[in-house]
Amino acid sequence: MSKTLHYGPGMDDADHDGPYGEAATYERHGHVATITYNRPEALNAVNGALRRDLNAAWERFVADEEAWVGIVTGAGDKAFCAGADLRDGTGSTGDFPGTFWEMPTVNSFESGLEVFKPTIAAVNGHCIGYGLTAVVACDFVIAADHATFSWPEVTIGIPTIIGAIRMPRKVAWADAMELLLTGEPIDAERAKEIGLAWKVVPGDRLMDEARALAERLCRAAPLAARATKEVATRTAAMSWTEAVRFGETMRRVAAVTDDAAEGRRAWSDKRPPEWQGR
Repeated sequence: MSKTLHYGPGMDDADHDGPYGEAATYERHGHVATITYNRPEALNAVNGALRRDLNAAWERFVADEEAWVGIVTGAGDKAFCAGADLRDGTGSTGDFPGTFWEMPTVNSFESGLEVFKPTIAAVNGHCIGYGLTAVVACDFVIAADHATFSWPEVTIGIPTIIGAIRMPRKVAWADAMELLLTGEPIDAERAKEIGLAWKVVPGDRLMDEARALAERLCRAAPLAARATKEVATRTAAMSWTEAVRFGETMRRVAAVTDDAAEGRRAWSDKRPPEWQGR
């Protein structure tokens, strides 16, 4: 039976009886980690506490060598994340050392933290602002049939920045601009139609679908999967020759891992491989 590990910011890897009551939680079942926006009373809107916990959870996921696949979702069934908490917004963007012009731009998962482990967004309701920016950063988006998606910032006089960088790389230009420039929400079926959502399922099946996909992804050698995702990510901005050379270098690095040797043995023995992640 797989362990369920519950982490909060600053916690060690000991087992715990149940999840903490932080604004965001990190739980691992076997090799699948789930990060949950945990402010359902505020529609999981991001305030300073949630920002700190989210950043800690994603950093934990990156560092946790037993976590091979990540699922991100929201507590409750009304909202994945309602964006920044306009009533309690202090700290919602994170901490920035230095002066205004020295602000780092990559200080969260939403803003570009490099995560090469596979990620799944299980969108359980309204997905707004920060929430949608995080969803677009995930490899797979599974939406409950009542989910909605929007970047409403332009309707209150604020430009959307990370979403404007990321969204045109995911969907057709006009579909990206519809979301970014009108500020209007789209429903789950429209999100699937434009390629934002991969699957739309009934709300009561959402987490089952996300976990089933995560288990499928765990059948791959975890280091090979990370190398493949990193090649796909980095080579998007490379010339063809640079991309091939980088990819072949990554192949050589992965080929000398213990898992690569195990994969060859398992194929020869005609048995399922037993990956160790090293």
